Amino acid sequence: MVIGHSVIGTGPQRIIVLHGWYGDHLVFSPMFPCLDTDRFTYAFLDFRGYGKSRFIEGEHSMKEISHNAIALSDHLGWEKFSVVGHSMGGIAAQRVAVDAPDRVAAVVCITPVPATGVPFPDEVYAVFERAVDDIECSRQVVSESLGNRLSSVFVDWIIRRARETTTPKAFADYLNAFAKTDFGGEAKSIKAPMLVLVGEHDGGVREDFVRAAFPQLYPHARIELIPNSDHYPMIETPVYLTTVLENFFAVFP
Repeated sequence: MVIGHSVIGTGPQRIIVLHGWYGDHLVFSPMFPCLDTDRFTYAFLDFRGYGKSRFIEGEHSMKEISHNAIALSDHLGWEKFSVVGHSMGGIAAQRVAVDAPDRVAAVVCITPVPATGVPFPDEVYAVFERAVDDIECSRQVVSESLGNRLSSVFVDWIIRRARETTTPKAFADYLNAFAKTDFGGEAKSIKAPMLVLVGEHDGGVREDFVRAAFPQLYPHARIELIPNSDHYPMIETPVYLTTVLENFFAVFP
């Protein structure tokens, strides 16, 4: 079974794109009109339990996402490809680079979780757990990731989209998967060029956290700030993000 996905573009450079915890691949839709579809072909994947894969059962792990992404590349006939991951999708992108080192040309991690997971204090993890069912806890989680600076309407839209596009079980399972998965020892083997993008005002995946975690794993990675952005630059600053991504990928086969 091929995982649910959408392909955009016909260009020779191939890129697999992995979404985050809140929402399916359509979180990237504000970028769609900006993509250079003559230079690149993008495959936007939906994890098991999300979007086009909402009713495909699975274990909801980072290894499973990686396996499905690599299987999708096989289905599309892509021997070589790059990978982009947002937030939870960022740790999944690192897993893909570990599992297919000879096939991944480059990696971009957007406001990402590192391969070592997230060392949540117990009380913070409890709020994330309650966010699966509790709308107020969900608002707290999303608002913090937006630096507590954007409108409540936007916060509620993100939450509503997440609830419309995933199952409660998958949502709960993936929290444990991205927070408590640790393959840092394996991740140090990644040699593919890597760009790590951090939202200037992200209150969830903060710049200091990223700068402490990623260089220890990937001394070769480049870390850049996305100006005037929080945790969702694909929605907040889609034209700028697309430009940064495509400029980075332009030099790789």
